[in-house]
Amino acid sequence: MIAIIDYGAGNLTSVARALAHIGVKCNITDRYEDILSSEKIIFPGVGAAGKAMEIIKAREIDRAIYDVIAQRKPFLGICMGAQIILGRSEENDTTCLGIIPGAVKRFPEGDLKIPHMGWNNISFVRKHPVFEGLDEKAQFYFVHSYYLAPEKDGDIVATTDYGISFASVIGHDNVVATQFHPEKSGRHGLQILKNFCDWDGRV
Repeated sequence: MIAIIDYGAGNLTSVARALAHIGVKCNITDRYEDILSSEKIIFPGVGAAGKAMEIIKAREIDRAIYDVIAQRKPFLGICMGAQIILGRSEENDTTCLGIIPGAVKRFPEGDLKIPHMGWNNISFVRKHPVFEGLDEKAQFYFVHSYYLAPEKDGDIVATTDYGISFASVIGHDNVVATQFHPEKSGRHGLQILKNFCDWDGRV
């Protein structure tokens, strides 16, 4: 069973539908016991970092996340779920979970529209089991005004260009996270979710 962490974000059912499409059972929950007893964990999210962290702490979801990661269970963060595993966000100067060292930064003002919304490519800088078998020309769906900036280059799995080059996939040990939405990215996104469901957490 896969737990989809519920902190009130709007894209939980789309992730659940994507998992159902590939024949995987899941449980949308915010209960510590449910999260801890699951084999794998998906943490999707949209919205503002400050509000997300407020809810996560109030429901003690942060404790559940720390504990399942310590148990070496495979963990996938999506969009806001990717951002708040870093240490700090420039969005309202929010302290995040600090699972992977780094910051979440706002795109610089310029000619490009913010948020970065729509389809874009990713360029892999290292191999990872969750992204095996993907077409190099595959595109994925993004919606975000802030981007991932991990401290260590070794935690970057893939990058994307949007005015600047930013980390669009990060990972460390049994944790992997995407700035884009696999559940909204067609067959390539489904392939990522299937690979995650087959992943044992080792790289």
